[in-house]
Amino acid sequence: MACNDFDGFSALARDHAAHPRNYGPMETFDGHARITGPCGDTMEFWLIARDGKVERISFVTDGCGPSLASGSMATTLAEGKLIENAAALRQEDILDSLGGFPAESEHCALLAANTLKAACVDCLSDQKGSERSRTEKGTRATCGDADCSTFQRKNDESQEEFEERQKLRARLGRIRHKVIVLSGKGGVGKSTVAVNLATALMLSGKRVGLLDVDIHGPSIPTMLGLEQETLQGCEGALLPIDLGAMKVMSLGFLLRNQDDAAIWRGPKKAGVIKQFLKDVAWGDLDYLIIDSPPGTGDEPLSICQLIGTLDGAVIVTTPQKVATVDVRKSITFCRQLQVPVLGVVENMSGFACPKCGEVTQILSSGGGKRMAEDMSVPFLGSIPMDPKIAEACDSGQAFVDHYAATPTAEIMRNIIQPIAALDETKIDEKVTENTGQENKHMRIAIPLADGKLSMHFGHCERFALVDVDPTEKKILRREDVEPPPHEPGLLPKWLAERGASAIISGGMGQRARGLFAERGIEVVVGAPADTPECLVGDYLAGTLQLGENVCDH
Repeated sequence: MACNDFDGFSALARDHAAHPRNYGPMETFDGHARITGPCGDTMEFWLIARDGKVERISFVTDGCGPSLASGSMATTLAEGKLIENAAALRQEDILDSLGGFPAESEHCALLAANTLKAACVDCLSDQKGSERSRTEKGTRATCGDADCSTFQRKNDESQEEFEERQKLRARLGRIRHKVIVLSGKGGVGKSTVAVNLATALMLSGKRVGLLDVDIHGPSIPTMLGLEQETLQGCEGALLPIDLGAMKVMSLGFLLRNQDDAAIWRGPKKAGVIKQFLKDVAWGDLDYLIIDSPPGTGDEPLSICQLIGTLDGAVIVTTPQKVATVDVRKSITFCRQLQVPVLGVVENMSGFACPKCGEVTQILSSGGGKRMAEDMSVPFLGSIPMDPKIAEACDSGQAFVDHYAATPTAEIMRNIIQPIAALDETKIDEKVTENTGQENKHMRIAIPLADGKLSMHFGHCERFALVDVDPTEKKILRREDVEPPPHEPGLLPKWLAERGASAIISGGMGQRARGLFAERGIEVVVGAPADTPECLVGDYLAGTLQLGENVCDH
């Protein structure tokens, strides 16, 4: 085993050690020990024993990868054993189970064995005390009120499990919709679909989180140009990378080097996924989009079990039979776990010529649609192979945003409609709430220069605020107002205060679009230099012709 096999998750373990009271279990274990080794590495173990056996065990260390591996293996070997047998585990037992360490790292296994033994001795000592003191120690809570929800745990649930469940529910309770992107086959472009799905939702005014649970091949950081980002902690929680109105979390942010491999078995993968849900400060989100690795194994199963109720799954396939045969299993997986299938996306459905736009069928066509019909699930659409998709992924830009004017981007926007329909709060209702109007009107903002759309947002002469009735598709009134002096980040707040729910522009940078999305304002970029009345009329009719984003900075 390489010395850094477990280093990818060491940041979380160090945070756990630095802020123990933020992690719940510390005051509820019956046995505890903390030892500092000869190299300065500190390791702590906590354990609960029931009927003389180790029922639950946990550890943290501020040490290196071998320390993490040794502590982890010690917990695996000790769980379920008699306390006396767990205390008897030796350095050699841990090293043998791990497959050996270089000589300079063997002391990490000795530290784990000694700390585990000390925790077991502490537990045995505790059991020799009075029943009363043991009960008081095992049921310590945050208040003395017997009716407090802290005490309302399941009969078969330990205190640690109860506190973890409460924390997980508190995080997930602030997320309105959770959608997982699945595929039974690798290499079908599932991560590409997930990135563009999340980005399209963000650009439509939603608060979005994007969670990459592909432990062994996290590609989301590369696709969004975030490879150099590192995670920060605050008050015992991990802060996701903030990309405007989209928050991103991936194991890729924890790896010291992009070439590092996370060589983990199932329990470790389930553990990191739980921490991504429980210990990440997602905040209030409209959608959490979860990019899962291919197959129906540990990662998607852990997500479905931890979240409890998913709003749905998007299934990605390519059209050929060799892919659809495997992808069908993902639909069966969803049915067995009672996860609604929102629909099937057929990716790489023909090649879109970059010059003429003609689509040539390279792979056999229509396999995804036929599979959806056979399995009685919705078909969301077919995305052709477009060279600009690969270009966007390699350059760290979401295709649906950077190439918004292309036919392929329009296909992607259409695909998200069933997902966007999960949100019951329609944009016109939101505007009515913000403006206090009794009728369901919406207000569209348009930056102007010489009476027509200004191509450079943020430096316009004035804004046209156009009130419309989206149901009747009518323009009700127009008001022209002068913007405040130019100041970064000011216009989204200023327009939101004036009831704007959408903005039509020639071009706008990603950061500005993210700020508008945070305030629930839809942004349309690539519009032509025309009058506000013509632009709004085309927008309402669905015929607004969009070009390139002319001001993407």
